[in-house]
Amino acid sequence: MIYLAIGFPPAAKSCAYRMRETANQFTAHGWDVTVVTIEDESWELESGIDHTLSEQVDPRVALVKLPLRREDLETDIRRYSEDRAISPGAWIKRLRERQQAVFPEATFGDWRGAIEDAVLRIHQDKPADLLLATCVPYTNLAAAWKLWEEARVPYAIDFRDGWSIDVVDGHVAFGPNTDEGRWEARVLGSARSLWVVNDPIAEHYRKRYPQLAERIHVVRNGYDADSSPGRAHRADPASGLVFGYLGTVNFGPEHLKAVLDAWRAARKREPLLANARFEVRGHNGHGARRGANLQADLLRAAEADGVSYGGPVAKAEVAAAYARWDALVLILIGGRYVTSGKVYEYMATGLPIVSAHAIDHDASNVLNGHPLWTGARGIDAEAIAEAFIEAAHLAVESTDEQHATAMAHADQFTREIIMSAAVKNLVNEMQTGKGRGQ
Repeated sequence: MIYLAIGFPPAAKSCAYRMRETANQFTAHGWDVTVVTIEDESWELESGIDHTLSEQVDPRVALVKLPLRREDLETDIRRYSEDRAISPGAWIKRLRERQQAVFPEATFGDWRGAIEDAVLRIHQDKPADLLLATCVPYTNLAAAWKLWEEARVPYAIDFRDGWSIDVVDGHVAFGPNTDEGRWEARVLGSARSLWVVNDPIAEHYRKRYPQLAERIHVVRNGYDADSSPGRAHRADPASGLVFGYLGTVNFGPEHLKAVLDAWRAARKREPLLANARFEVRGHNGHGARRGANLQADLLRAAEADGVSYGGPVAKAEVAAAYARWDALVLILIGGRYVTSGKVYEYMATGLPIVSAHAIDHDASNVLNGHPLWTGARGIDAEAIAEAFIEAAHLAVESTDEQHATAMAHADQFTREIIMSAAVKNLVNEMQTGKGRGQ
């Protein structure tokens, strides 16, 4: 199998976990897997790298790392052209136009030729029985189509969040008569299977392409079992409760301000929170803007209120980070089309969870039934403050039985279980011919 997985470990991206487990599961099922991604140096320009992510990649998985990099993230001015140095805004505009002239995707469109050449070369050296493309970039779809046209290699697509649906704003991203729409319809029409991460996205695609409904499957993100502390937790209010957020800081300044205002208000009103701390961990920004944005300014300004930002956490240290916290704060963008991967990991800790996201959010569907969840109350400072207070009491007063029940609620969402079932299903479709493209 050729697996187009731009973002594979050691890329420090949330998608890396899903990609790693997918490759491992195909390998476990007897497939010879070749992953196509980009050089580590390219990730150093963008999100960074975490070599601990690579430690659990099955050693039988072959990696092909293409020498592709984002020109727009370059910070070495010695590499700048004269045009870029003189007029960076105009240079970016021309870059985007050039990229989208090759494939209708800003930022990655001009990677098309290199990815197409790579899959053709790999197939020539080692004939493939299947290609699995995961997006982003959507330019991977062109490579899947190229191999199908040239060699009739069957392919499947893991869209995760989808292309023609804007999962954050909740509206259709483009119509069927656009370049993007024609590409999506063409590629999905011959795909053996389409994976997406939740039911609302699947519903969008089944309505848009009713003839493909049986090929569209919900394959949730899940969590890695080794990310959970796996034991009962004892809070110590005398030394100060510790709340934690672990995830990418991809929410806007106003969203973060509402959470921090809620934290300040809760500390003033609730004795259990008077000496509490709120630790924020994770990547903040991309490229040259990492750690240099309004969110970073807000976090620094809140240090007097017991708030700290400690940067990203290596994959190998995730369980230890959760073990230090008494309650978790789930800050998410979007609404019903967004789930996030962290919600599953949060549940698996068995700790109280404060939600700071829209009420009509798919994470709410996942959390429903979790005994230590304070519920979805929207992005309102007063409502979140009450949730902080409730979570403080849950951290101190919850029983071992409640903690165990909370952890058990997450058992069904281990990434290994989810991806194993998805891979088995796709392999079965391949063997039976179900979902065969035209």
